[in-house]
Amino acid sequence: MAEYNNIIRLEGVTRVEITGEELTKLEADRTAFANKSSERKLEVIKQLRLDRLKETDWYSNSDVTMPDNVKTWRQTLRDLPANHSNETAYDALLARDKDGNLTHSVWSKP
Repeated sequence: MAEYNNIIRLEGVTRVEITGEELTKLEADRTAFANKSSERKLEVIKQLRLDRLKETDWYSNSDVTMPDNVKTWRQTLRDLPANHSNETAYDALLARDKDGNLTHSVWSKP
């Protein structure tokens, strides 16, 4: 079966059959992208974690007493990459409901 590459122009989309060399490169690129799935998910998790920690950094001010439940939650966030170490766990952490909200309990502020 022939593989095609879509060329997008102002006039529309043209389908062009790709060469064997182009197909080999395309397959290598697809494989490389798929192999880095866990790395991409981990980067998203780390950014979400950082955002949540920044939102509650004000609790660390010297004139504020941080509640124990917030301390525990922040520690859980800091431990995230270490205690969720495979793609299945990453998928669970990144699961969203129909409205796009993260569903894993670790993201919920106490």
